[in-house]
Amino acid sequence: MESHVAFCLLNYRAMARVARPSLPKSFLWLLPLSFVLQLGAIGIFHQYRMRTGDDHFGFGFEMGRIGRSIAEGQGFSSPYEGNTGPSAWEPPLYPYLIGGVFKIFGIYSLTSAWVLLAVNSLLAALTTIPIFWIAHRTFGERVALWSSYGWALNPYVWYWSIHWIWDTTFTPLVLACTFLLALELVDWPGLSGWILFGALYGVGALANPTMLMFLPVCGLWIWRQRYRNGLASLAGVILSSVTFFAVLAPWLIRNYEVFGHFVFIRDDFGLQFRLGNGPYADGMLMPYLQPNLNKIELGKFQHMGELAYAAECKRSAFDWIRANPGRLAVISMKRFFYFWNGVPRPTSSVGWIDFRSSAFLATSVLAIWGLVRALRQKRPGASLFAWLIIAYPAVYYFVFPHARYRHPMEPELLVLIMFVFSEMRIRIRDSQLGTSD
Repeated sequence: MESHVAFCLLNYRAMARVARPSLPKSFLWLLPLSFVLQLGAIGIFHQYRMRTGDDHFGFGFEMGRIGRSIAEGQGFSSPYEGNTGPSAWEPPLYPYLIGGVFKIFGIYSLTSAWVLLAVNSLLAALTTIPIFWIAHRTFGERVALWSSYGWALNPYVWYWSIHWIWDTTFTPLVLACTFLLALELVDWPGLSGWILFGALYGVGALANPTMLMFLPVCGLWIWRQRYRNGLASLAGVILSSVTFFAVLAPWLIRNYEVFGHFVFIRDDFGLQFRLGNGPYADGMLMPYLQPNLNKIELGKFQHMGELAYAAECKRSAFDWIRANPGRLAVISMKRFFYFWNGVPRPTSSVGWIDFRSSAFLATSVLAIWGLVRALRQKRPGASLFAWLIIAYPAVYYFVFPHARYRHPMEPELLVLIMFVFSEMRIRIRDSQLGTSD
């Protein structure tokens, strides 16, 4: 009898999974409007006119160089000057997109710039959809609507879509979809959700491996919530892991074949680590060490090859860290501050606190305030927001910060900010009602 009751209860919980609400009818005009406004901004501000200096390096930077190699039939190679051979300097998805566009519309052409920026703008507009469902599931319809409008019509969001030929709009979309799927897996019966989770995370990792920082805690969070709901997870975790590695496998096999040993997605961490850690490190990027700006470093890259060059950069950074552990602690604290406050401009005359970053800092404070309130109220998924904020940016505290690095989390941060505004509205309304009484 008890087993029968438990079986019925389990089936009830499985069938009682919260249905995903229909998108508001306003999305029929909101998403096209967002897209059209971004296209208009591209034209008005001439964002399609990329810098032509340094042989168009500003057009996609290393990804643009690799895209050119792909379009020219040389494969995924040569992130800087010269033909330096096969590369894993960048994750594969966006360079292949650039290469495909270059092949059709011309290498470094104005038309290619328009197409790539339009794709970015479309992805930014589509991100509104998972934002609505995330907010609706965690904080209700009002916050969902506010968050949707706040994203779709936000010029700051447009900056990253119309200014950067990079994965700056693809990663936020994939991360938001993954975050939404994690929330739904809490009470999703069967294995289809797990397969989708593994596939989606694999695609995200091939676009931006930093997403992997969130994967372990996200998976553990799903398992814990399902355990509380009486749902099994072991088979789903195994199937999701198999799917994840199946998505990565073609690229990992390609890397092994061209380099002769295992390379996990990309191989430029040594340089990135050195760009933030060295004799003159102060918590920010040291761009003068980049091969595209330093002829000596470029010569080393061309002579040594990218794997050996990255390994040498990594050794150099670790040698400095071992000799200066106290300094590492200080600049890592600075990097934490810069990540959430905004990186000060080089011309700042107010030291390491740059008050021109006040708006950036304000959004960080509001998002964390919203997180604290959500945790106190035990809102659904509040702890998942917390783990995202803790885990995703952790690597940047030890490398170097950039405003672009926070952008993949902006959809979730925006939801938390709109939750704060909703709470403030309720308080003001209750205060006015109390005064009238």
